[in-house]
Amino acid sequence: MTASPRVDDLSDDLALALRLADAADAQSLPRFDSADLVISTKADNSHVTDADLATERAIRAVLAAERPQDGIFGEEFGAEGDTHRQWIIDPIDGTANYLRGVPLWGTMIALAIDGVPQVGVVSMPALGRRWWASAGAGAWTATDAGPRRLRTSAVESLDDASVSFQSIAQWSESGHLDQLLRLADRVWRDRAYGDVYAYMLLAEGRVDAVAEFGVKEYDIAAAVAIVREAGGRMTSFDGVETISARSTLASNGILHEPLLDLLHP
Repeated sequence: MTASPRVDDLSDDLALALRLADAADAQSLPRFDSADLVISTKADNSHVTDADLATERAIRAVLAAERPQDGIFGEEFGAEGDTHRQWIIDPIDGTANYLRGVPLWGTMIALAIDGVPQVGVVSMPALGRRWWASAGAGAWTATDAGPRRLRTSAVESLDDASVSFQSIAQWSESGHLDQLLRLADRVWRDRAYGDVYAYMLLAEGRVDAVAEFGVKEYDIAAAVAIVREAGGRMTSFDGVETISARSTLASNGILHEPLLDLLHP
């Protein structure tokens, strides 16, 4: 993977990413659990709401005004512009939760440089939570007492690990159900916290690993930046350092190789 740029080079980018999250929250939160939410079905049979579209438009409008030279890749309106510096956006990760009134959804904003996420912000306004990171400057979350630095857990054994697997159907459809059962049988605790929230629990040291399939770059880019800066590791399910493999295995770092050995004997 490309080496990270100097931390000083990213401070303005992180500040912008946080402003983008503010713009996103201003669109998404007022529409959450709204009786007149407009819901449509996309070509891949996933749902999209008027809030998804409005949120991505708001982010793109700020970027067009402040960073017209940068590229953008968003879930709802695709990719345009430069790929050297590319903002990767998921306006509402967890749309299924959003449209059912479940507060576990969030906006994911990342800046990738040559394909490597270097800045990440995740905002979950229905929970009143936000997380952020930039390469070399650590990962952080907001608290009533001010920013708190994030650290992944120090769990060293799979026998003591808490793992989020996202969904049984996802593992079954990808042909990995046997591996999920093997994983569940080995670890201390398995749960499906789901979507972006699971990765933030990993960055906070509350769970020790997350794995899922069928993910696009915008589903994980912001999480990669945050988990990495919290001391963790994110690869494809096969252990490749990429955000384009349509799968992910994230861990506290310590457990990454043991997980790969368990899942790929």
